[in-house]
Amino acid sequence: MNDLNCWENKFKPCCYSDRLVTKLLLLNETSKSKVDVLEIKKAIYYAKKYHGSQMRQSGEPYYSHPLEVAYRVADYIFETNILITSILHDTIEDTELDKATIDIIFSSVIADQVEGVTRVKIDDKISAAELIELLRKQKRHDLLLIKLLDRVHNIETIHAKSLECQDRTILETMINFLPMAAYLSLFDIEKILDQTCFNITSKKLHVQHNERFLVFEENYQPLFQEVENA
Repeated sequence: MNDLNCWENKFKPCCYSDRLVTKLLLLNETSKSKVDVLEIKKAIYYAKKYHGSQMRQSGEPYYSHPLEVAYRVADYIFETNILITSILHDTIEDTELDKATIDIIFSSVIADQVEGVTRVKIDDKISAAELIELLRKQKRHDLLLIKLLDRVHNIETIHAKSLECQDRTILETMINFLPMAAYLSLFDIEKILDQTCFNITSKKLHVQHNERFLVFEENYQPLFQEVENA
């Protein structure tokens, strides 16, 4: 943890961090509750450090995803701890950053929250459905919101994944995340997820229909030509 006291000097803003920080500064001007932008910038620094060179299949740096999730979470819960948790939500699962280190850098509360949204439980990985049910039983609506907006961004950028992965993700979204949005009374998010899944599915069905038509056309066009010339 050599950079614990000098991370500010190493912090390098980028278009993704600028977008989030600008929004938070504007909200701080109008909101009754204020967030600690410096602490959130520290979270951005560590998210970028630990996600490192990881890339999304869309071609963007991976850390852009948790920053986008935090950007969306700010519209619903404007609290420093929750925004930091949003920024770090994939670190325990996908990087070398662990709960103990998060505790040292931030706090035990944030460490517990980041552990709460990760699917890695006692050296085992649980399903998204199991994690949702666990958080629901614990009434951790704040953490459910993070998982929900995490899924919104993932489903909006799903085009970069394989068709098989798209099918699994869409099905999982409709079975688990749409009911979760309704459970939280976040009907605007439910509508976004529902419409996005519908649009993706409709587009895929349209492509499949066209592919079947082309196969039909290729197989039977010679017969049509023979009939026409008879």
